[in-house]
Amino acid sequence: MLLFVTALKLLAEIALMALLGRWILGLLAGAKREHNVFYKLFDVITSPFFKLTRRLVPRRVDDRYLPVAAFFLLSVLWIFFTAVKIKLCLQSGINTCR
Repeated sequence: MLLFVTALKLLAEIALMALLGRWILGLLAGAKREHNVFYKLFDVITSPFFKLTRRLVPRRVDDRYLPVAAFFLLSVLWIFFTAVKIKLCLQSGINTCR
């Protein structure tokens, strides 16, 4: 169970870092960001989370707010999985979590 929770936490961390990288690269590249290879890579990594967020948020939420909603959703998931991992580590003993 600990391995499963750790894997989900890692997945949330990777997605959060990809969202952050996509945002920073979008600021630096400006209007030509759609032609940037790394921006496209970040877009491929984050697109499943955008699709999940689109299913979870109401339809009246505009698509331009989808990255912000995905960031908050992933942040909440990361905090949840961190709390579950801490609980599992305390139950099984700290030495098993190292």
